[in-house]
Amino acid sequence: MQDPKTLQTMTYDERIRNAIEEIKLADEVGLDFYGIGEHHRKDYAASAPHVILAAASSVTKRITLGSAVTVLSSEDPVRVYQNFATLNALSKGRAEVMVGRGSFIESFPLFGYDLNDYDELFDEKLNLLVQIRDHEISSYDGNYRSTYRNLGVYPRTKDLRISVAVGGTMQSAIRAGKLGLPLFVAIIGGAPRMFKPLIDLYKKTYLEAGHDESKMHVSVHSHGYVADTYEEAFETYYPSMEQAMNQIGSERGWGKYNKRSYEFANGFDGALYVGDPVYVAKKIRHLKETLGIDRFTLHVPVGFLEHEKVLKSIELFGTKVRTLLEENV
Repeated sequence: MQDPKTLQTMTYDERIRNAIEEIKLADEVGLDFYGIGEHHRKDYAASAPHVILAAASSVTKRITLGSAVTVLSSEDPVRVYQNFATLNALSKGRAEVMVGRGSFIESFPLFGYDLNDYDELFDEKLNLLVQIRDHEISSYDGNYRSTYRNLGVYPRTKDLRISVAVGGTMQSAIRAGKLGLPLFVAIIGGAPRMFKPLIDLYKKTYLEAGHDESKMHVSVHSHGYVADTYEEAFETYYPSMEQAMNQIGSERGWGKYNKRSYEFANGFDGALYVGDPVYVAKKIRHLKETLGIDRFTLHVPVGFLEHEKVLKSIELFGTKVRTLLEENV
């Protein structure tokens, strides 16, 4: 998005190269996961996350590299598997394809899909993707891609992680539980405690379907920013949130995002994680205790935010927040 001070917008080339630098730093400071979303609109640069992640695999050693999300409804599951199997090989087993229906709809007309088929597209394609992952030879006879029978999909890879990203719908949680896939919940507004019934339903469905409890995994994604002091973080991050929320909100009919909205969301029971390392760590610990999650991911930035500040936030998240959580301080 545009820098509100200079009215300049960085190039797509620069933003993509910056992402590689961010991922490299996240790996160096000990973070476990870096996710890149798939978008097909003017204010986003990453329409091909697997390519960016493949580049990052050559400059990282241990961090999991994932999509966040792959819009499976408008993708071909065969190509998704092939792309992420290749990434898994390059990264030596560090790939994760996080699939979802997507919160933006630009990919549907772009690739020739009808929004009226929103749910059916995702359900059918997810089942095919899991089948391809689990079986070298697979078949498809459905409504949303060409039929094929008893064909192999290559290259093959071991232990490719597929997780399901959801907003707040119970049916999505049930689907993930029945398939035995990890759940990834986007909590970007409201009170996080309201998502406990959804997560409990996922866990209940997962166990009733007979899946291995040790492999059950729940992640949460929220917006946030870490700085040396609470005041610095709070004042620095607000313009980024205000810009993005009002731009997207104008498209979706949301109310005006203002400082009061921001303050409420950053309260201890809100869905925003902005502050110094101690405050952010306490909020994450509270979330873990409330929802019973296994992984928390922090979305930085949302609107425009200087690259150096993004890097500083990543550094503090890895060296300070993570340490505080591990030490239970």
